[in-house]
Amino acid sequence: MTILLAIETSTELASVALLTGEALLSRELSGVQTHSQGILPAIQSLLLDAGIRLQDCDAIAFGCGPGAFTGVRTACGIVQGLAFGAELPILPVVSLLAMAEAAKQMADTTNVVCVLDARMGEVYWAQYRYAEGRWLELVAPVLSKADEIKAIEPSDDIIYALGNGVVLTQFDASIKQIPSMPHARQIAALGMHDFKAGLAMDASHAQPLYLRNKIALTTAERQQLKEAV
Repeated sequence: MTILLAIETSTELASVALLTGEALLSRELSGVQTHSQGILPAIQSLLLDAGIRLQDCDAIAFGCGPGAFTGVRTACGIVQGLAFGAELPILPVVSLLAMAEAAKQMADTTNVVCVLDARMGEVYWAQYRYAEGRWLELVAPVLSKADEIKAIEPSDDIIYALGNGVVLTQFDASIKQIPSMPHARQIAALGMHDFKAGLAMDASHAQPLYLRNKIALTTAERQQLKEAV
């Protein structure tokens, strides 16, 4: 039986999950300021409840982003520390893809555009289609203005999975939009798929997916935004 630990901290909703065969346990932490302090106790609690040691796991999956700078760095640091210590391989999973997996479970859809708030008036987004038992990446994760989202292969069944704070106004009311956030439950499911496909890698490869080099506004830029309001 394959045992997989999963971590997702790319947004304000941090979560951990443990997938053992068909059984799935999870924990959530709300509030980005708690991620670095709360994620390890949550993992310890999860393993204790399951009666499993970290060394009993086969791999650690984690949401590699895109997302909050501090959040994705937290995940990479924790995963590297745990994986090196327990001599486990890792499985990076794109956080937007986890949103697509959640949308498929909620709305039984196979064509999803996933959108996360990137702050500074921008969003992270990607488009995925599920076919023949796996997700296909139609549009790779990108950073843009919300009104610049351009889905390819549009269809009647397309769904827009929106993270907290995302509002899309450029589409008419017939376009279905549902709330969705990256979660360790979906990271675990996608990680298990990759593990069985032989995609596990060394812990040294725990790197964040960055789409933005600039992570904060300057004082002058903040003042310009205030004046524009």
